[in-house]
Amino acid sequence: MPDSILAGPTLAEFEAARAVVARVAEVTPMESSRFLSEVLGSPVYLKCENLQRTGSYKIRGAYNRLAKLTDEEKARGVVAASAGNHAQGVAFAARELGIAATIFMPVGVALPKLQATRNYGAEVVLRGHSVDEPLRAAAEFAASTGAVLIPPFDHPDVVAGQGTLGLEILDQVPDLDTVIVPIGGGGLISGVASALKQKFATQGRTVRIIGVQAANAAPYPLSLRNGVSTAITISPTIADGIAVSKPGVLNFEIIKNAVDEVITVTDDDIARAMLVLIERAKLVVEPAGAVSVAAILTGQVVNSGTTVAILSGGNIDPLVMERVLSRGLAASDRYLKIRLMLPDRPGQLARVAELISEANANVVEVLHTRHGRNSLISEVELELSVETRGPEHVQRVLGHLIEAGYEPRIDF
Repeated sequence: MPDSILAGPTLAEFEAARAVVARVAEVTPMESSRFLSEVLGSPVYLKCENLQRTGSYKIRGAYNRLAKLTDEEKARGVVAASAGNHAQGVAFAARELGIAATIFMPVGVALPKLQATRNYGAEVVLRGHSVDEPLRAAAEFAASTGAVLIPPFDHPDVVAGQGTLGLEILDQVPDLDTVIVPIGGGGLISGVASALKQKFATQGRTVRIIGVQAANAAPYPLSLRNGVSTAITISPTIADGIAVSKPGVLNFEIIKNAVDEVITVTDDDIARAMLVLIERAKLVVEPAGAVSVAAILTGQVVNSGTTVAILSGGNIDPLVMERVLSRGLAASDRYLKIRLMLPDRPGQLARVAELISEANANVVEVLHTRHGRNSLISEVELELSVETRGPEHVQRVLGHLIEAGYEPRIDF
């Protein structure tokens, strides 16, 4: 694909950015996954940007943008707004280049992300309870102080920096056929897609680029159908790192020509993917970084050949991880909540526990109450949280209870 077909950086500019980014970014591991290869029916590799410095790929675009500033611009300092990864990338890059950085973050930002940003030397200002308010505050700060505003995705220098990841992937997997990329505003996928499409064109080859968004924050499918960048209303999602309501202008122009397909995954899909990555690959990945694996697990990626799934980040609050993994266990039928109505007489609770034990399941929590809304005066309601080993085991547990005369209901 000739450079002129795509908006944004040329292949030469991506190559130049690679030399700049190499000053600070690690060449992150490329891990093969036997489990995901079996699921997909093709070789699958995991590009571990969750192991990158600052915990995500964002350092690439941030450093490339800051390195391009003039001495006069550097002296004015930089400002950015972010709930996490972009903040850390800008703070780290500013420290390395000796630039003063001010970062606006929402009040409820996860403590590890807040501490990391401060530890990199940035001045952090907490403002508002969503990303929109810090964004407005950062723009106002830039206008009033002259500080240079560093956008998270919609700038050619940022796109060029993120695109260096695509060139690195090709070095590690030369027989590459498909790359699966998380999408928020579009900085990562526009860079990776453009760099790879242009590089493959020089070799007379083609590469397939698949983007993945969280279903509750997916402006790209609608924008691509409309042919113009279109804003949506975001619903809550565990993938907060890619929860962006509108595509970037430059990013959309690149993506509509360079990306072959954009799909969406639910929060349950993402939670299952995080669980698989921990159990099968021993990798801790944040929800936004796991959507590429979720796309494989849901069967939406087909006929892909040698495939690389980008794990874009690993910055997750341990408290959030605990909740997400519980969600993943439930979504994988590994954690089951059952409700039963029992006669209000001695021995019933012990009998139910015995039946579940006979089915080789483990009760981890019990709620036993006479005050259930739908119970008769002669009944009690029993709520059980049970550890199971998957869908077949769930059916065995339920069947065992039904055979004993109970009517279990699964609480979703």
